[in-house]
Amino acid sequence: MQYTLSALVLDSEAAKNRFMGDASERPDAVNPAAAQTDEQLMVAFSRGSTEAFSELFSRYKQPVFGFFRRRVADPAQAEELAQETFLAVLRASSRYEPRALFRTYLYAIGLKILRAHRRKTAFRATFLGASAGFREPTGPDTADAELLLRQAVGKLERVDREILLLREFEELSYSEIAGLLRLPVNTVRSRLFRARVALRELLAAPVAKLPAGELTESEERI
Repeated sequence: MQYTLSALVLDSEAAKNRFMGDASERPDAVNPAAAQTDEQLMVAFSRGSTEAFSELFSRYKQPVFGFFRRRVADPAQAEELAQETFLAVLRASSRYEPRALFRTYLYAIGLKILRAHRRKTAFRATFLGASAGFREPTGPDTADAELLLRQAVGKLERVDREILLLREFEELSYSEIAGLLRLPVNTVRSRLFRARVALRELLAAPVAKLPAGELTESEERI
């Protein structure tokens, strides 16, 4: 499957390069895929357009990686989960129907993959004695704003944390978050407010410095 993803991207990139070569001779030429909406591109891909998938991959590869990076401590694991998400999009492309925004559809797949990953991690930790999560190496100055924020977010209640991340980092609308988490919009609004207040209080409270190389248990759940 990873080969399929790479092959699709490489094939479409080659086609894009050929197109760009032609476009250099025609200054008025534009990339037709770049002018299409996400939903139009996904429909085109479901009908066999690898160029459409390449454009979607280009638009969302960093946002999807960021989605997982904020929830998984290991960057390599976040990259792997991001690839799994795009592979799932590939597998389901023939069944795609534009009932919602593509990004809502994409993050819904990402959430399913994240939950499956957490179940596997918990199983390994409980029954196989494996480490529940990767511990990032840290330097002497790692008690910086980013680490403190990660620790604070990890202490939030699970649903509040997910709503906060989807809103502040993935920049989803209230209705999109409600659809993803199957909650009323008003509940999303109230829990987001609660999460912001709690996060502000956590960041304002004194924080004990962690020994080098250690992350809190709550941080691993982000």
